Amino acid sequence: MRPDHPTPTGRPDRLRSPLPSGAVLLFLLLGAAHLTGHAVEAEALHRATKPLLIPALMLVVLARRGPRLLLAALACGWAGDVLLMPDHPVAFLGGMAAFGLGHLGYLALCRRAARAGSLPTRPRIIGAALGYAAVGGVVVVLLWPGLPADLRVPVAGYAALLTATAWAAALTLGPRGAAGGALFLLSDALIAAGLGDGPVIPAQGLVVMATYLAAQWWLADAVLRSPATGPSGRRPGAGPEGDRSRSADPPPGRGAGGPGDRPVTAAG
Repeated sequence: MRPDHPTPTGRPDRLRSPLPSGAVLLFLLLGAAHLTGHAVEAEALHRATKPLLIPALMLVVLARRGPRLLLAALACGWAGDVLLMPDHPVAFLGGMAAFGLGHLGYLALCRRAARAGSLPTRPRIIGAALGYAAVGGVVVVLLWPGLPADLRVPVAGYAALLTATAWAAALTLGPRGAAGGALFLLSDALIAAGLGDGPVIPAQGLVVMATYLAAQWWLADAVLRSPATGPSGRRPGAGPEGDRSRSADPPPGRGAGGPGDRPVTAAG
């Protein structure tokens, strides 16, 4: 959702990407270095870059003056990434808890977007809920026998939060949000499979991190483009700065949409 008045270059402002190029480049370079470390099995490289990935994405949000709640959700993801680096059960539970808090943040952002935009019809809400619940339930049922006994209940609870995020993002944040939620679900399902006797795919660590980074990217991008976020990236009416942006620009129109590591058996 971007203003429709022309920019000084004559291009419609709504066609510009809301992601500043310098911050995006840093995130992409760090992501490429991290994934390369997985691909060539350079452990020092992917471990060194791991704690820098989400802070780089947070710089994108800061440069865009995105909502504080989005920064908080990403910060929870960063804490989860760091906590998952050591191969220790307590650290794993802490990381899962941090990611759970991040999903609560995303759910709150989806609620804001729903209030600011057009609400989906009730049949669509119910249909999507049933569909995502079925997917999440199948994943838990398939992975349950191979999970360590002390992790079964926490993993099931986290899966419920993760599925709720995917459902809410698909309904309120457009195609980008739907892609981000689905990729997050896929990434964490692969991690859960690596905890026990679940299926292991080739280059599982690489796939886990690629889908995870793409998920965080698409979710952040979708929030920045949502009807609940003003042209400066802030919630409309959220303080003096938001008021100044509205006095300088015409009212925005409604526009459409734009894991030492995460422990997996194969990647380490």
